[in-house]
Amino acid sequence: MARPDLCTQEEIRQLVDQFYGRIRADPVLGPIFDAHIDDWPAHLEIMVRFWSSILLGSGEYSGTPMPKHVALPALNASLFRRWLDLFHTTTSALPNRDMANQADELAQRIARSLWYGYQMNREPNRMPAELDND
Repeated sequence: MARPDLCTQEEIRQLVDQFYGRIRADPVLGPIFDAHIDDWPAHLEIMVRFWSSILLGSGEYSGTPMPKHVALPALNASLFRRWLDLFHTTTSALPNRDMANQADELAQRIARSLWYGYQMNREPNRMPAELDND
């Protein structure tokens, strides 16, 4: 999955900066993110390390994003779909199509995993719903 020759660190930084620029400007997701991120530059650096680890196999990121997402109140599938839409909008403009395609596939898996984990934590006795169903 991870390929050291897929892209450069600068391309990852551009992806992260452009994507989170869209997130912050979004009228629905922006306030949610702003309410939980106190230091945007530090968060963006973490996200660059995260994407570098999964796209390039750099090993720069070590963390557990699930607990932070599970702790957020009142998330729903439409918010995850909106996150994915903004991500796909960002990657559609990237000139490195191999990187864009790989990032899109990984983002889909990440969103699905976080949505499943969120539901299972909130309602452990209920089967989680897919992202395409509310």
